[in-house]
Amino acid sequence: MNPFEQFHAWLEEEHSKHQLRFPMACCLSTIGIDGYPNARFVSLKEVTTEGFIVTGTLSSQKGRELEQNPTAALTFWWTTTERQVRIQGDVFMVSKTQATQYFKERNRDAQLVSTVFDQGKKIENFDILKDTFLQQKEILKHKTIPLPDDWNGICIRPKRIEFMDFKTSRLHERTVFEGEIGNWKSYCIQP
Repeated sequence: MNPFEQFHAWLEEEHSKHQLRFPMACCLSTIGIDGYPNARFVSLKEVTTEGFIVTGTLSSQKGRELEQNPTAALTFWWTTTERQVRIQGDVFMVSKTQATQYFKERNRDAQLVSTVFDQGKKIENFDILKDTFLQQKEILKHKTIPLPDDWNGICIRPKRIEFMDFKTSRLHERTVFEGEIGNWKSYCIQP
């Protein structure tokens, strides 16, 4: 089976069995600028024929890390079906047209936060940050919030995808797909 088809099947099964608050949550891992691994939870926006797309601010730590080393991993854990998917691959930025569409799909507060603040920068006081947010919300309340220059879609083009189906016996079923889109080889590995 094609790993993209497998991913969609597992995701659909998890969604049909459980109403997740954040159904597309996944852990994005990068190689830190300091050489240490770095991970954070993000929301998967879409799976295309090119790969798995997340979005974010490119001036943030993750953006700087991906610019320095354009490789990443995504990890999904689905509690209801007790399945894990691990994806490793190369990173590229989507077109500005695509990024603009993803930005428009965000709720207004998320758009505003991405426009007004420098993600990950130090702050002196949370109350000042909150006041700034409320002021900008009022100023921009009747305006379309434009796509920030440093915000984009990040596509992880997989080189390796592992599907693990957890079993109470601990004999977990693990299948690995390696290769490139359209040219996958699969094999099973021990639990």
